[in-house]
Amino acid sequence: MAFESKELSVLAYANNFTLWHYTTTDSAVTGAGYFNNAASMMRVNDLVIANIDTDGTPSTVFYVVTANSGSVVTIAAFTA
Repeated sequence: MAFESKELSVLAYANNFTLWHYTTTDSAVTGAGYFNNAASMMRVNDLVIANIDTDGTPSTVFYVVTANSGSVVTIAAFTA
């Protein structure tokens, strides 16, 4: 499947930082360009809580936006 904007929502916003929530039946959201359609909204260092594979083996993963060129968004699993 592909990114669905209706499944992306803001949980919190302050000081130029956004905490997002995204839910999908996709088993991965780190593929090339997955969040490109949200490039105008997402910023580097924003966090995304993603509920993935909701129709299979669901899991929750935290991601950080690592790059955004204005049209291409890159995310990576968040590690502390």
